[in-house]
Amino acid sequence: MANGSAKKMPKAQRRDQLLDTALCIIREQGTDALTLGYLAEQAGVSKPIAYEHFGTRAGLLIALYEQLDQRQVDELAAAIEETPKQLENVARVMSDAYMACYRSIGPEWSAISAALKGDEEMERFQAKLIDSYVDLYCSTLAPYTALPDTELRLRCVGIIGAAEAISREMVRGNLDEAAAARVLQSLIVNWLSA
Repeated sequence: MANGSAKKMPKAQRRDQLLDTALCIIREQGTDALTLGYLAEQAGVSKPIAYEHFGTRAGLLIALYEQLDQRQVDELAAAIEETPKQLENVARVMSDAYMACYRSIGPEWSAISAALKGDEEMERFQAKLIDSYVDLYCSTLAPYTALPDTELRLRCVGIIGAAEAISREMVRGNLDEAAAARVLQSLIVNWLSA
């Protein structure tokens, strides 16, 4: 991975390069191989540069998690923008996007999440992340239901939990992506039509 990339780069570009290198390390060698020192070596930079960007290994893993998460949110927002505004269509697009994203980044996402289990900083980050997903789902789905806001929020929490469980079954090979998306779509439509 080191390819003479130690040349001076703008900070944001260097951070992206380090995150790309970190994902490659996780994909090829697993999360146990990922340390800030090894990342610096593989990226062709000095250790202080890696530490300057992420501070700790947990900071690096959280940054990776955030990057993968933002990709999912961006893809969902783009897909929702182009879909006909009916519950069944919106639920289908949300479900398809969720499963497609999980399939494409699932192994890295799961590995990063598992590496941070028990880390207090990560626990706070994951709680904040779930809250932001719930907010996103509530705002996206609110126009298609007569449920009161508190009930909609609780159902969105359940939808997100179900989506995680369904996507794990998909990644484990117990159902294909299309079937996983259909199950999630059905759950969304049924829970919001009540």
